[in-house]
Amino acid sequence: MLEQDIQEILFSEEQLKTRVAEIAREIERDYQGKEVMLISVLRGSFIFMADLCRAIDLPCTLDFMSVSSYGSGTTSSGQVQITKDLSEDITGRHIIVVEDILDSGNTLSYLLKILEHRHPASIRLCTLLDKPDRRVKPVEVHYSGFTIPDAFVVGYGLDYAEKYRNLPYIGILKPQVYGG
Repeated sequence: MLEQDIQEILFSEEQLKTRVAEIAREIERDYQGKEVMLISVLRGSFIFMADLCRAIDLPCTLDFMSVSSYGSGTTSSGQVQITKDLSEDITGRHIIVVEDILDSGNTLSYLLKILEHRHPASIRLCTLLDKPDRRVKPVEVHYSGFTIPDAFVVGYGLDYAEKYRNLPYIGILKPQVYGG
């Protein structure tokens, strides 16, 4: 039923699995002998982070934040709000923020500044998808899955109005579905 709303599949389930494993190897190389804390930016990154943490062969802990600048629309409002903060103290810890998509940069720029003020040993950004054509704020990406065109994508945790997260692939949503 949901598949009829997909214009094109950008990344198959197999492509996602392969790229997640490659990112895990990069993280293992960079953090050899250390423990990392993965912080999922809910809700879009929860599937990506679940797969990523299972692929990383290092001690790692998990925490979750919810930060929003979208509401139910398809473009960032620019107004950033923390709707769920971390449960753990990150002082002195090696942090990897795990995000589903880097779009305008507004949300992640804000979030990274907040986390830096909490004095982690290090902080890096891991995003599954990077959409550089929409960037308005500079954000340094340390681990990136795929660069994508300026299209509205869903699946593998990404949604439109809370739907499509459960698709096992990432696809472009037909514009008529969201009024684009």
